[in-house]
Amino acid sequence: MLPELPNQTDSVALDEDGAAVLPFSLERSIVARLIAAVEKLKCGEGVRRRGDIYAVRNLIALVPAVLEPLSISAVCTLVESVLGLGVFAVDGILFNKTTRANWKVTWHQDLSIAVQCRVETLGFGSWSTKAGVAHVQPPVSVLENMLALRFHLDDTGEDNGALRIMPGSHRLGRLSAKAIAEITAAKRPKLCAVAAGGIVAMRPLCLHASSPAKQATNRRVVHLVLAAHDLPRPLQWNEMHPVPS
Repeated sequence: MLPELPNQTDSVALDEDGAAVLPFSLERSIVARLIAAVEKLKCGEGVRRRGDIYAVRNLIALVPAVLEPLSISAVCTLVESVLGLGVFAVDGILFNKTTRANWKVTWHQDLSIAVQCRVETLGFGSWSTKAGVAHVQPPVSVLENMLALRFHLDDTGEDNGALRIMPGSHRLGRLSAKAIAEITAAKRPKLCAVAAGGIVAMRPLCLHASSPAKQATNRRVVHLVLAAHDLPRPLQWNEMHPVPS
């Protein structure tokens, strides 16, 4: 059962480590509704299948029901304590590791954002297109004012590819491949293991990785990206879904 307010230490841990497992979880009924919603997905732009679905981009547009957890009081309070008022969801992705779609995610930062169209803008570069949507790497200041929430639909532990992070790496700005190698060789990672319904909050600049799953089970994660500031015109976020306050 969700408490009315998150523990005040949640945002402190997030600030220190760059990611935190929240001490409250989604109710089973919400998890069941999210699973039912994503299971209705059909093949199409952004949906990747290898037997089962293993990745979906543009998730909010395809499955608006994934926004439901953002209306929960404890989630809203945590988000506002980190980003302030006027928060909105700008992107959503579904990840799932199965026996037929299993992979290793190497250490990286989430550096790209989804925008409506490509418009050359000072400080924005490394353009790409993912599932038909323009993506660009913004200035570090934009990424520092964003937050990702990962809602786990299945038990996620060390044996099925739980998220690993490098604590404090989100404070180091955009990192080169050499810097990433040095940090991951010198520091000890932190495992973000959670039960079904668990929630992990993460800063985009936090170095993170995951191992291939060792168990023949689903590891479904709804990954929602949040922001609280407009982009410099004429750039616009690809999606803007207000988070209830």
